[in-house]
Amino acid sequence: MSKRIDVKDLNVYYGDFRAVEGVTMNIEPKSVTAFIGPSGCGKSTFLRTLNRMHEVIPGARVEGEVLLDGDDLYGPGVDPVAVRTHVGMVFQRPNPFPTMSIRDNVLAGVRLNGRKLSKADSDSLVEQSLQGANLWNEVKDRLGKPGSGLSGGQQQRLCIARAIAVKPDVILMDEPCSALDPISTLAIEDLIEELKENYTVVIVTHNMQQAARVSDKTAFFNIAGTGKPGKLIEYADTTTIFNNPGQKSTEDYVSGRFG
Repeated sequence: MSKRIDVKDLNVYYGDFRAVEGVTMNIEPKSVTAFIGPSGCGKSTFLRTLNRMHEVIPGARVEGEVLLDGDDLYGPGVDPVAVRTHVGMVFQRPNPFPTMSIRDNVLAGVRLNGRKLSKADSDSLVEQSLQGANLWNEVKDRLGKPGSGLSGGQQQRLCIARAIAVKPDVILMDEPCSALDPISTLAIEDLIEELKENYTVVIVTHNMQQAARVSDKTAFFNIAGTGKPGKLIEYADTTTIFNNPGQKSTEDYVSGRFG
């Protein structure tokens, strides 16, 4: 299930503007990697290159390599839609499909990929995915009700269930708790801890404490100024980044002296 990601000299462009410059990093399987850094430093842009989501913006392109267990996601003839079945994404704001039931929300990605499932297999997949997102007990008696009727924290876990249902290798999360209250945030953090048993998890967060709590490794991104590209400044075990970083700018950021 879980796979490693190797990024080699990745540059990300929007038209002529280079948003991210020269990122090289290895992301271990069955681990949680956090991206931190000030706003506008390319964290989310870089995250979106890991499943080719940034390409939905016209003029966006990359140079360099992103390898998933050795396979180049940007290789010739690689279908971006197929990439996204291996590398799922959970966004900042919970985005269940408002007109769909909870059950249909979980199955949405699977159906999008054209997989035909019997009712029994569908039921089993829905239960598995909701169990995997720690949501089953809360919604099992109302699977036919709209997903939009859930609380914000439940909606975010529903989106995680939807991502899990496609059986990806990697789950990307772009500030998954920024729109949630502290109790829901804790539920998502506990869930991230469980997800890494089966998946490679990469999370962008502005919450230093969250990065320190949930991640095994942390990457600090920074930007030299407006209009300059974001760069990876330092990447190490999370304890090192927070307690003994090698770069002054990392230390300033994690200690709250800027950003």
